[in-house]
Amino acid sequence: MKRAKSQTIFLRSIVYISAVITLMTVAGILIYILIKGVPHISWDLFAFKYTSENVSLFPALVNTFTMTITALLMAAPLGIFSGIYLVEYANRNSKSVKVIRITTETLSGIPSIVYGLFGYLLFVATLGWGYSMLAGSLSLAIMILPVIIRSTEESLKSVPDTYREGSFGLGAGKLRTVFRIVLPAAMPGILAGIILSIGRIVGETAVLIYTSGTVAQIPKNLLGSGRTLSVHLYALWSEGMNTDSAYATAVVLVVTVIFLNAMSAYVAKKFTKGKKNG
Repeated sequence: MKRAKSQTIFLRSIVYISAVITLMTVAGILIYILIKGVPHISWDLFAFKYTSENVSLFPALVNTFTMTITALLMAAPLGIFSGIYLVEYANRNSKSVKVIRITTETLSGIPSIVYGLFGYLLFVATLGWGYSMLAGSLSLAIMILPVIIRSTEESLKSVPDTYREGSFGLGAGKLRTVFRIVLPAAMPGILAGIILSIGRIVGETAVLIYTSGTVAQIPKNLLGSGRTLSVHLYALWSEGMNTDSAYATAVVLVVTVIFLNAMSAYVAKKFTKGKKNG
């Protein structure tokens, strides 16, 4: 009894220490970025047009939102419906399903630069799109697709089978059961995967350097080239001439990530609350 109690205290202490170390690390990074970047934030950084004098981040900020929305519109429906098929319609013991799951898990761990090279060879070179927002968005959509599929699959698996059995017992069909009973119950987990995908899109650099380019402008359409905030930060830092502006850009990037995640969490909360009330 005493041994079990001591083990519980030991494990709990490890959890608390790990949580404190994690929070201190995150807080230290944020404080360092804020101290270095906030004093150098000025209105020139938000000028509509980029020049070598103002090194404006406004075009990159607009491109970041455009890239995020475009990539999610491509990846989210395909990933969610793929997860639904794997859990609700495909034979769970099928070898092909197991191969698909192993493949998605493998793709989740592939370095992003590999996706960048793939996007460059397929979209930029073979299809002839050149460095464009469309090539970057498609490459990002392919990169986040395994994350959305896996999160959707695990969320659907967590829904008790009694939900499905009760729906079938009341005379509902397969399609109605999936979309009216199972999917709303699994939606919090699915939206969590989408939120993680948003963070990965906003912070991605390697993929976009090879596909969307580093032009500091707002393109007229998706076939135009443009840089995102993370690429803009990389470009400023690698040049070595605007390190102060790079720190200021880092502050804006952090705020953008927090804003997008907060908005996504708010929408997810409202969506799930509306489903429960309905």
